[in-house]
Amino acid sequence: MIDREQYTPGPASVARVRKDGEKWTLILVRELRHPPEKVWQALTDPAQLREWAPFDADGSLGRVGATVKLTTVGAPTPHVTETTVTRADAPTVLEYNWGGFDIRWQLEAVGGGTRLTLWTNIDRRFIAMGAAGWHLCFDVLDHLLSGTSIGRIVGPAAMKFAGWQRLHAEYAKQFGVER
Repeated sequence: MIDREQYTPGPASVARVRKDGEKWTLILVRELRHPPEKVWQALTDPAQLREWAPFDADGSLGRVGATVKLTTVGAPTPHVTETTVTRADAPTVLEYNWGGFDIRWQLEAVGGGTRLTLWTNIDRRFIAMGAAGWHLCFDVLDHLLSGTSIGRIVGPAAMKFAGWQRLHAEYAKQFGVER
Protein backbone atom coordinates (compact mmCIF):
# COMPACT_ATOMS: atom_id res chain seq x y z
CA MET A 1 0.00 0.00 0.00
CA ILE A 2 1.36 3.44 -0.83
CA ASP A 3 1.10 6.29 1.64
CA ARG A 4 -2.46 7.59 1.49
CA GLU A 5 -1.10 11.05 2.36
CA GLN A 6 0.48 11.18 -1.10
CA TYR A 7 -2.90 10.73 -2.80
CA THR A 8 -4.82 13.80 -3.95
CA PRO A 9 -7.95 13.41 -6.06
CA GLY A 10 -7.88 15.10 -9.43
CA PRO A 11 -10.50 17.61 -10.55
CA ALA A 12 -14.10 16.59 -11.04
CA SER A 13 -14.42 14.55 -14.20
CA VAL A 14 -17.07 15.18 -16.77
CA ALA A 15 -20.24 13.64 -15.43
CA ARG A 16 -23.85 13.81 -16.50
CA VAL A 17 -27.15 13.80 -14.73
CA ARG A 18 -30.26 12.43 -16.37
CA LYS A 19 -33.30 14.05 -14.75
CA ASP A 20 -36.72 12.41 -14.67
CA GLY A 21 -38.77 14.37 -12.13
CA GLU A 22 -37.42 13.59 -8.68
CA LYS A 23 -35.49 10.58 -9.98
CA TRP A 24 -32.03 11.62 -11.09
CA THR A 25 -29.43 9.29 -12.56
CA LEU A 26 -25.74 10.02 -12.10
CA ILE A 27 -23.56 8.94 -15.03
CA LEU A 28 -19.81 8.83 -14.38
CA VAL A 29 -17.17 7.71 -16.87
CA ARG A 30 -13.59 6.78 -16.05
CA GLU A 31 -10.82 5.59 -18.35
CA LEU A 32 -8.77 2.85 -16.71
CA ARG A 33 -5.47 1.43 -17.98
CA HIS A 34 -6.56 -2.13 -17.33
CA PRO A 35 -8.39 -4.63 -19.59
CA PRO A 36 -12.15 -5.17 -19.10
CA GLU A 37 -11.61 -8.68 -17.67
CA LYS A 38 -9.47 -7.29 -14.83
CA VAL A 39 -11.95 -4.45 -14.13
CA TRP A 40 -14.85 -6.95 -14.21
CA GLN A 41 -13.19 -9.00 -11.47
CA ALA A 42 -12.86 -5.88 -9.30
CA LEU A 43 -16.58 -5.12 -9.81
CA THR A 44 -17.79 -8.63 -8.95
CA ASP A 45 -15.31 -10.31 -6.56
CA PRO A 46 -16.11 -9.73 -2.85
CA ALA A 47 -12.41 -9.61 -1.86
CA GLN A 48 -11.68 -6.89 -4.41
CA LEU A 49 -14.88 -4.95 -3.64
CA ARG A 50 -13.70 -4.75 0.01
CA GLU A 51 -10.67 -2.82 -1.22
CA TRP A 52 -12.47 0.01 -3.05
CA ALA A 53 -16.31 -0.08 -3.08
CA PRO A 54 -18.67 1.70 -0.66
CA PHE A 55 -20.16 -1.67 0.31
CA ASP A 56 -19.08 -5.19 1.21
CA ALA A 57 -20.61 -8.14 -0.64
CA ASP A 58 -21.07 -11.59 0.88
CA GLY A 59 -20.83 -13.27 -2.52
CA SER A 60 -19.91 -12.74 -6.15
CA LEU A 61 -21.90 -10.27 -8.24
CA GLY A 62 -20.73 -11.94 -11.44
CA ARG A 63 -23.71 -14.20 -12.19
CA VAL A 64 -27.30 -13.38 -13.19
CA GLY A 65 -29.69 -14.46 -10.46
CA ALA A 66 -27.04 -14.43 -7.72
CA THR A 67 -28.50 -13.19 -4.44
CA VAL A 68 -25.93 -11.18 -2.50
CA LYS A 69 -26.07 -9.20 0.73
CA LEU A 70 -24.49 -5.75 0.36
CA THR A 71 -23.44 -3.98 3.55
CA THR A 72 -22.84 -0.25 3.36
CA VAL A 73 -19.43 0.65 4.80
CA GLY A 74 -19.18 3.47 7.31
CA ALA A 75 -22.93 3.91 7.83
CA PRO A 76 -23.83 5.17 11.33
CA THR A 77 -25.95 2.04 11.78
CA PRO A 78 -25.48 -1.21 9.87
CA HIS A 79 -27.30 -1.02 6.54
CA VAL A 80 -27.58 -4.41 4.83
CA THR A 81 -29.63 -4.95 1.69
CA GLU A 82 -30.14 -8.08 -0.32
CA THR A 83 -29.76 -7.76 -4.07
CA THR A 84 -30.25 -10.05 -7.01
CA VAL A 85 -27.97 -9.56 -9.98
CA THR A 86 -30.26 -8.80 -12.93
CA ARG A 87 -27.61 -8.69 -15.64
CA ALA A 88 -24.06 -10.04 -15.78
CA ASP A 89 -22.64 -10.09 -19.30
CA ALA A 90 -18.95 -10.58 -18.49
CA PRO A 91 -16.95 -8.47 -19.07
CA THR A 92 -19.23 -5.77 -20.51
CA VAL A 93 -22.39 -5.07 -18.44
CA LEU A 94 -23.33 -5.62 -14.80
CA GLU A 95 -26.66 -4.59 -13.21
CA TYR A 96 -28.11 -4.91 -9.72
CA ASN A 97 -29.83 -2.80 -7.07
CA TRP A 98 -28.08 -1.46 -3.97
CA GLY A 99 -30.27 -0.13 -1.19
CA GLY A 100 -33.07 0.84 -3.56
CA PHE A 101 -30.77 2.42 -6.12
CA ASP A 102 -30.23 0.85 -9.52
CA ILE A 103 -26.57 0.30 -10.41
CA ARG A 104 -25.40 -0.31 -13.97
CA TRP A 105 -21.77 -0.77 -14.94
CA GLN A 106 -20.66 -0.79 -18.56
CA LEU A 107 -17.14 -1.79 -19.54
CA GLU A 108 -15.84 -0.96 -23.01
CA ALA A 109 -12.43 -2.00 -24.29
CA VAL A 110 -10.48 1.09 -25.34
CA GLY A 111 -6.93 0.49 -26.54
CA GLY A 112 -5.37 -1.69 -23.86
CA GLY A 113 -7.69 -0.35 -21.18
CA THR A 114 -11.33 0.07 -20.24
CA ARG A 115 -13.85 2.88 -20.38
CA LEU A 116 -15.90 2.24 -17.25
CA THR A 117 -19.32 3.89 -17.06
CA LEU A 118 -21.50 3.88 -13.95
CA TRP A 119 -25.19 4.72 -14.01
CA THR A 120 -26.89 5.01 -10.61
CA ASN A 121 -30.03 6.76 -9.50
CA ILE A 122 -29.48 9.06 -6.52
CA ASP A 123 -31.79 11.43 -4.68
CA ARG A 124 -31.25 14.80 -6.35
CA ARG A 125 -30.33 16.39 -2.99
CA PHE A 126 -27.28 14.11 -2.80
CA ILE A 127 -26.22 13.93 -6.47
CA ALA A 128 -23.03 16.01 -6.05
CA MET A 129 -22.15 14.14 -2.86
CA GLY A 130 -22.61 10.82 -4.68
CA ALA A 131 -20.45 11.97 -7.59
CA ALA A 132 -17.65 13.03 -5.22
CA GLY A 133 -17.85 9.71 -3.36
CA TRP A 134 -17.81 7.59 -6.51
CA HIS A 135 -14.93 9.74 -7.86
CA LEU A 136 -12.84 8.71 -4.82
CA CYS A 137 -13.92 5.07 -5.24
CA PHE A 138 -12.82 5.13 -8.89
CA ASP A 139 -9.43 6.58 -7.90
CA VAL A 140 -8.99 3.86 -5.26
CA LEU A 141 -10.05 1.21 -7.82
CA ASP A 142 -7.47 2.47 -10.31
CA HIS A 143 -4.72 2.31 -7.67
CA LEU A 144 -5.83 -1.19 -6.63
CA LEU A 145 -5.76 -2.48 -10.22
CA SER A 146 -2.31 -0.92 -10.68
CA GLY A 147 -0.98 -2.75 -7.62
CA THR A 148 -0.56 0.43 -5.56
CA SER A 149 -3.48 0.12 -3.13
CA ILE A 150 -4.24 3.22 -1.05
CA GLY A 151 -7.10 1.64 0.91
CA ARG A 152 -10.82 2.21 0.68
CA ILE A 153 -12.07 5.80 1.15
CA VAL A 154 -15.85 5.72 1.68
CA GLY A 155 -18.73 6.92 3.85
CA PRO A 156 -18.22 9.59 6.50
CA ALA A 157 -14.45 9.06 6.32
CA ALA A 158 -14.51 10.09 2.64
CA MET A 159 -16.25 13.35 3.51
CA LYS A 160 -13.35 14.19 5.86
CA PHE A 161 -10.73 13.26 3.29
CA ALA A 162 -8.58 16.04 1.80
CA GLY A 163 -10.02 16.97 -1.57
CA TRP A 164 -13.56 15.67 -0.98
CA GLN A 165 -15.06 19.08 -0.20
CA ARG A 166 -13.46 20.50 -3.36
CA LEU A 167 -14.82 17.63 -5.45
CA HIS A 168 -18.27 18.04 -3.91
CA ALA A 169 -18.25 21.75 -4.80
CA GLU A 170 -17.00 21.09 -8.35
CA TYR A 171 -19.70 18.49 -9.04
CA ALA A 172 -22.40 20.70 -7.49
CA LYS A 173 -21.37 23.52 -9.83
CA GLN A 174 -21.20 21.16 -12.83
CA PHE A 175 -24.73 19.86 -12.10
CA GLY A 176 -26.16 23.29 -11.21
CA VAL A 177 -27.25 22.24 -7.73
CA GLU A 178 -26.69 23.86 -4.35
CA ARG A 179 -24.43 22.19 -1.83
